[in-house]
Amino acid sequence: MQFPNARILIFAKAPEPGYAKTRLIPALGAEGAADLYKTLLKKTIRLVAAADLSPIQLWCTPTSEHTFFQQLSQNNLSLHEQSGANLGERMYHAANYALNESEMILLIGADCPLLSSTHLSQSLQWLMDGNDAVVGPAEDGGYVLLGLRRNEAMLFENMPWGGDQVLKLTQKRLANLGWCWKELAPLWDLDRPADFDRWQLQQNQS
Repeated sequence: MQFPNARILIFAKAPEPGYAKTRLIPALGAEGAADLYKTLLKKTIRLVAAADLSPIQLWCTPTSEHTFFQQLSQNNLSLHEQSGANLGERMYHAANYALNESEMILLIGADCPLLSSTHLSQSLQWLMDGNDAVVGPAEDGGYVLLGLRRNEAMLFENMPWGGDQVLKLTQKRLANLGWCWKELAPLWDLDRPADFDRWQLQQNQS
């Protein structure tokens, strides 16, 4: 394990119809969207586990007791329940928890098919080198990864999650904090029907 004093936090929703990947429901139906999310989450966990970079935490909503999450716990990861009124509060809480037992963390979701072990290891190395944060920009104006050596509420408060200003606001807030940070090359999330078509094309070509 290359970074035993780090933690990789994967944020996960229960793959229930009408709860996961709702923006894909018009194209795939509620069950199809939930099944796709299940596939993406399994893929993400396999990727992180195979990389063997650091201990893995799966942050679950609405409850870690969901059968699917319990099955995933066999992948040498610990289960935790998200806590907070919105995504920002839940990320801040999870970051606090993980940084209390580690030197640095990466927060990721299961929505980025192109996220690789190289992205993860590079991000952790940048943090190990002394950077306060690492950001993995998303093409839609959000981010697919956030790495932290310390936590600050303003990075998560009053953020228009799901919108195209998340990355810009995060960059501005990091600058206002006076932090040093690095950025990965932009990647894309699988959130909308057009993203699904892009993913299918990529699958067919691989």
